[in-house]
Formats: sequence, structure tokens, C-alpha cells
Amino acid sequence: MASLSLHPATAAPPPRHSLASSLSWSASIAVSRIPPPPRLALHSPAPPHGPGSRQSLVVCAAYTRRSRGEAAERPNRKSWKQRTDMYMRPFQLNVFFSKRFVHAKVMHRGTSKVIAVATTNAKDLRLTLPSLIDENACRTIGRLIAERAMDADVFAMAYEPKKNERIEGKLGIVIDTIKEHGIIFV
Repeated sequence: MASLSLHPATAAPPPRHSLASSLSWSASIAVSRIPPPPRLALHSPAPPHGPGSRQSLVVCAAYTRRSRGEAAERPNRKSWKQRTDMYMRPFQLNVFFSKRFVHAKVMHRGTSKVIAVATTNAKDLRLTLPSLIDENACRTIGRLIAERAMDADVFAMAYEPKKNERIEGKLGIVIDTIKEHGIIFV
């Protein structure tokens, strides 16, 4: 047992077997005598609290995206997500509920171009729907938005709820109807 070394570069190589006597593919690979790469300096910020407790390791040379000085110099700089989100999720759904109507539109975030629009204030819907703000009107708006977005070759869109806004009720009906008609929400 004393002849075993803990360092892999100084350890004795395992005996090589002939390919005929071993069925393992790993037996044909030569043992490397290259020393391992240098490790990062790790230290424990606090001593362990008991004999069986785990030590949390912290990397000494941590890299942050922005230092405090840089953040103080440029406080209005947008975060990485704010700068890249409009390219990752280019189409956004906007839904607005007034006291009398339901409005929905799909916009391209980069160019602010409106891709699809549906509202219960449109003349054909005003004359055909019995109520312009109930759940049936929300289902109709969701179906129209999905059809018009697919006609414009938009098959995925995003919806970002406003602060303290829940996706339930009429808004949930609009979004669920859009999903049922084949649009993916990312």
C-alpha cells in the first residue's frame, strides 16, 4: 500500500494487456504521463463549524461583469438582458382592456412595426358579437390575433406582464386562445 502515490504523474501505470485478452476499448489507450494542469487557488472564507460539516469553497479571483466604479460612472447603462431581449424574443403581444372594448396587437420590438391587430371596436365584430368585453369576445380576439400572426409568418411571441399583473381572467383567456391556435409563447 505504501508504494501507491497520490500524484497521477508519479503513479505507476497499470499493466498493459494485449488487445486479444481484453475486450475493453479503454485497454488500447496508452496511459498519459502529462502532469495535471495547475488548479485555481481556492480558500474557505470561514472555518468549518463541526467535524462533519462541508466547507464552502470560494474562488479567489472572481470576475464580475461591472465593478462598482464602472456602475457609478454609467448608472443608466442597460443590463445584458435589456440589451439582448429584443433580439431573442422579437415579437411581443400587447393586450389592452378598456371599459367598452378589448384591443390586442403583436409588435416587432426592434422596429416597432405592428404585425397583427385585433379589436372588438372593429365594425364587423361590433355588429356580430353580443358583448364586446365578455369572455366570448376575448376568445374571438385571441383567435383573430393567432390567425393574423400566422398569416404574417409569426409563430412565436412573448408576453411580459406589467408590474403586479396576473395572467388570469380575460387576459388568461386571450393568451390561452392564442396558444390553442398554434402560437408558441417564449
